[in-house]
Amino acid sequence: MPNFTKKAIKETFIELLDERPLNKITVKDIVEACGINRNSFYYHYQDLPALLEEIIAERLQALMSDHPTIDSIEDSFDAALDFVLDHKRAVLHIYNSMSRDVFERYLMEVCRYVVATYIETAFAGQEPEKKDMLIRYHKCACFGHIIDWLNTGMKDDMSSYFHQVVQHLGWQDEARI
Repeated sequence: MPNFTKKAIKETFIELLDERPLNKITVKDIVEACGINRNSFYYHYQDLPALLEEIIAERLQALMSDHPTIDSIEDSFDAALDFVLDHKRAVLHIYNSMSRDVFERYLMEVCRYVVATYIETAFAGQEPEKKDMLIRYHKCACFGHIIDWLNTGMKDDMSSYFHQVVQHLGWQDEARI
């Protein structure tokens, strides 16, 4: 039953994050909602930050599995954005918490993965230095746009905005990136 218990803990935690800020969630809240005892929680997780980190790491792995290839810079940004949009309120609660560094670290990894996956495909024949430069630039642009969007409370349609930027700058033609 450990898999069932871990799954219940994670699902309950995400539900609570959708409702309230991270600093307003306790282990007691989770175990009461799951109908388990505290020892069961601590058997699986050291603390709430460890639980949060595992959930985010699993989301990153799922994203990588779901997107083994990416055909355009727009698709790479959308894939990174999907990672955030799954649970907007929960993401905002994590972003505005003491665990922001964990979120930012994984968000940067998401941005690196989706951009690198696209660049490696679109620029397969290019020298590694050029690809590395493009990956670094677009990874930071992707990360920066998402962070800026989070700082404004996720009010805009970020996907539409980014598609307009790509079109305006002519990035849809790989040779111009």
